[in-house]
Amino acid sequence: MRKWAGNPWAVLVTVSLGFFMTLLDLTIVNIAIPEMIDALGATLDQTLWVVSGYALVLAVLLITAGRLGDLWGPRNLLVAGVVVFTAASIACGLATGPGMLIAARGVQGLGAALLTPQTMTLIMSVFPAQRRGTAMGIWGMVAGLATLSGPTLGGVLVSTVGWRWIFLVNVPIGIAALVLTFLLVPDVRTGRTHTFDVLGVLLATGALFCLTFALQEGEHYHWGAGIWALTAAGAVLAAGFLLHQRGRQDSEPLVPFALFGDRNFSVLTVLVALVSMAMIGLVLPFNLYLQSVLGLSAIKAGLVLAPSSLVSMTVGPFAGRLSDRIGGKYLLMAGLTLYAVGIAAIALIAGPASPWYAFVPATVVTGLGIGCVIAPMSAEAMRNVDPRLAGAASGVNNTIRQIGSVIGAAAVGALLQNRLTAELATGKAYADAFVATLHTTAALPITVVVAGALACFLVRGRAKETNTTATPTTTPAPAPTGASADSSKATGV
Repeated sequence: MRKWAGNPWAVLVTVSLGFFMTLLDLTIVNIAIPEMIDALGATLDQTLWVVSGYALVLAVLLITAGRLGDLWGPRNLLVAGVVVFTAASIACGLATGPGMLIAARGVQGLGAALLTPQTMTLIMSVFPAQRRGTAMGIWGMVAGLATLSGPTLGGVLVSTVGWRWIFLVNVPIGIAALVLTFLLVPDVRTGRTHTFDVLGVLLATGALFCLTFALQEGEHYHWGAGIWALTAAGAVLAAGFLLHQRGRQDSEPLVPFALFGDRNFSVLTVLVALVSMAMIGLVLPFNLYLQSVLGLSAIKAGLVLAPSSLVSMTVGPFAGRLSDRIGGKYLLMAGLTLYAVGIAAIALIAGPASPWYAFVPATVVTGLGIGCVIAPMSAEAMRNVDPRLAGAASGVNNTIRQIGSVIGAAAVGALLQNRLTAELATGKAYADAFVATLHTTAALPITVVVAGALACFLVRGRAKETNTTATPTTTPAPAPTGASADSSKATGV
């Protein structure tokens, strides 16, 4: 294995294993909700917290974890994240009550937050700029594979060996990722002394918790006074955080404002949120339609969605390579347009008794669209970022991605519930009412995607590079046997 130490592609495979685990656990749990309720004697609300607690902790801690990677080294944070996530997965699998399971899921979210920003940072460290698009394409392919595997793998595990194995399946993956990290991933650091912004961490954590909780649980609490008070508190803490950060720009802030001096990073970070909102805005109501109107099982519903993920996985690396060659601006615009067309086609095809196979062409189009978006979006956002700020940039980018998902889920959930209630009140049968609701809710992701496509006009085109081997200004720190590489290899030269 020593000859592969520091090899960019070996590093990509290793960090992708950890990234795969975190994304898999965002989707695999949903299918086991009925079994967990029966086995643990949990209420529906408690079981939903098994899902939302993980996403909440993940969203709240991403910025902090990204900055910690800059300070203590991305490989160290990756190792910590994998260890915490794997141990928490064991605790989830052995849980004897809903409280223990919710707590263990929160710890899983901590592990996911520690490791997720480091995956993008390490890709930036070991791949030269002109090859990052291809690497990000594979990174996006892993996201598609996790999305595809979640409902299908979860259904198989629940049906055969039981719901506990949707968590225990992470253990061999985590062990493999941990071993490969020590053997293959270089310990790349900036080689200088750092400080840590404790007050910034507290303000950011408080603001993100208040805002994310309010968005995630607002519908459950009927958007009462408590939710609005939490939203206001989050806004005040966020304002305090920004003021505090403004005074720390010369002393290693959690969010370096210099990141937003790059127009592409700013625009594409907003685009990350819009794409996350659109994906939730399509998948959530469409999945409910497949199961509650067409009567498909969870596994069959997952398989209907599979062509989108399969096409996205296939297209992603090619889109990344094309982004490396010509830039991502027009590729993004084309992909977003295709995604909007696919959503519209799904809404038009949906009827009270539509055959499942009628959706295949439309899901293929959505897969082609999103496959053309994920890799260029990540690669172009990070292309001009100073490698010393890679962890902070990755933390911001991934936090905005998670918040976009939370906003999308809250918005489409509220719209879905309100429109379905209104349609049923007119005397329509459930199937007809839900189809009418689906047609209305489809307007949300389509509008968001169109807004994203228009925002791409602000993306700067990439000038021809005169030095295609420009290297990041990082210096590998000493690493354990088998994990170090020479300077040129570790920095992607």
